[in-house]
Amino acid sequence: MSSEESPTRIRILNAAWELLESNPGVAARMSDIAKKAGVSRQALYLHFPNRTELFIATTKHQDAVFGVQEMLGASRSATVGIDRLDAFIEAWGNYIPRIFGVAKTLMVMQATDADAARAWGERMADMREGCAAAVEALDRDGALNLDKANATDLLWTLLSIPTWEHLTQLCGWPQERYIETIKGLARSGLTLPPRA
Repeated sequence: MSSEESPTRIRILNAAWELLESNPGVAARMSDIAKKAGVSRQALYLHFPNRTELFIATTKHQDAVFGVQEMLGASRSATVGIDRLDAFIEAWGNYIPRIFGVAKTLMVMQATDADAARAWGERMADMREGCAAAVEALDRDGALNLDKANATDLLWTLLSIPTWEHLTQLCGWPQERYIETIKGLARSGLTLPPRA
């Protein structure tokens, strides 16, 4: 068994996940995570030399548990740009509720915690790559109405977790309405009108 799959490592990741999710905005200390996982601090540092690596690994652990690669399969296999765009929006938009607890904590912590800021920055850079791939597919089809950089910025912003939070948590939109509205906004903002 590799150290990536060791029971101790998984226990630590699950403990970090639970602490980050259950205490929004509270800086999860390494000592708290070690205690929650039932390991010594020394054992924790053997697996994760710092909090940045632990927080990044926790978000990747969520991806593995929730099967994010499978969720993105329809987007990656789409042969038409607009289909890739729709599938990416559905995959990411429906993934947000699953990771929201940890994401919210990292977002709140990033202003005062360098480890959380680096972990959150990496997570958002990964998501931006998905946006860029969807935009690239639209561009290949000749359907893009903005330059690729601005289109990626726009899609990345439309799919931001604060946008999801505002619409679904504060405004009370059902998840289905959020997905369909974001798809419509992305299509109208990024693509050329259909030819008559």
